[in-house]
Amino acid sequence: MRKYIIAGVLLWLPLAITIWVLLWVLGLLDGVFVGLLGMAKILAPDGADATIDRLAHLPGLSVIVMVVGLLLSGVFATNVLGQWAVRQWDRLMSHIPIVKSIYSSVKQVSDTLFSSNGNAFREAVLVQYPRAGSWTIAFVTGKPGGEVEHLLPGDHLSLYVPTTPNPTSGFFLIVPSSDVMPLAMSVDEALKYIISMGVVVPGTHPPLAAVPARNLAG
Repeated sequence: MRKYIIAGVLLWLPLAITIWVLLWVLGLLDGVFVGLLGMAKILAPDGADATIDRLAHLPGLSVIVMVVGLLLSGVFATNVLGQWAVRQWDRLMSHIPIVKSIYSSVKQVSDTLFSSNGNAFREAVLVQYPRAGSWTIAFVTGKPGGEVEHLLPGDHLSLYVPTTPNPTSGFFLIVPSSDVMPLAMSVDEALKYIISMGVVVPGTHPPLAAVPARNLAG
């Protein structure tokens, strides 16, 4: 009986978690959409409140509006006028006390992670952590810079070591390039390996032992 119950849990758990995540995303989008409609009610002329209230109850409209809004804002931000407007907005936010610290930090992290020119999370590697002889999977985030780069002798890499089974938290390490062992598995495969606590083993790849570790962040 215990075996059958576990088999049933394994069957329905992925679907249940998927539905839960989708509902959470939909709830977040609905909250933003309702907030925008609330602002619209303030700015709209008299008599438009009933129409706005009906829009708030249309199923799926919030998802469509938010996706279209993200698409249009992305198109705007990639042209010359949009890039100038984004620079002006960043300059404005950088002069607001308290807000500038939060905004600039989040922007730096998001630009590093999601920029097509960035190196973050492009390679999975093996590194000895938390002690010698104990290995874990890490992701190359680049090379140390600024004061840290000048204080460390030799070639080093910046690594992110995620925790299991929640990879959104982890540890930031700076290690010598010679101590890093490159992996042929993709970042997605490495994340699945970490989240599953080693249960989901990636497919067989040719070894990359001959690839110098210093090239990983290049």
